[in-house]
Amino acid sequence: MVVNKKSVKKDSLLNLKKAKSHIEKIISMVEEDRYCIDIMQQNLAVIGLLKSAHLILLDNHLRHCFSNAIKSDNLLKKEEMIDEILKVTKLANK
Repeated sequence: MVVNKKSVKKDSLLNLKKAKSHIEKIISMVEEDRYCIDIMQQNLAVIGLLKSAHLILLDNHLRHCFSNAIKSDNLLKKEEMIDEILKVTKLANK
């Protein structure tokens, strides 16, 4: 699958901006003492948007930066890329 860099940027930014908007709504809802379940539903929507943005960025990184590093003859670069992927994966799974 060929991924357009502009599409990756557009799609990830769209999800991040939607998440930002939802967070502002959640803050207002908490300030207004709105029903907890309604607040939690909005919170879950933000989590979903952030996960989606994360996966778009990760997919792009693996297909381009990571792929290029692994194909190179530079062993240090390969190890650094593997370490970066492991670090981000561990953080995502906390």
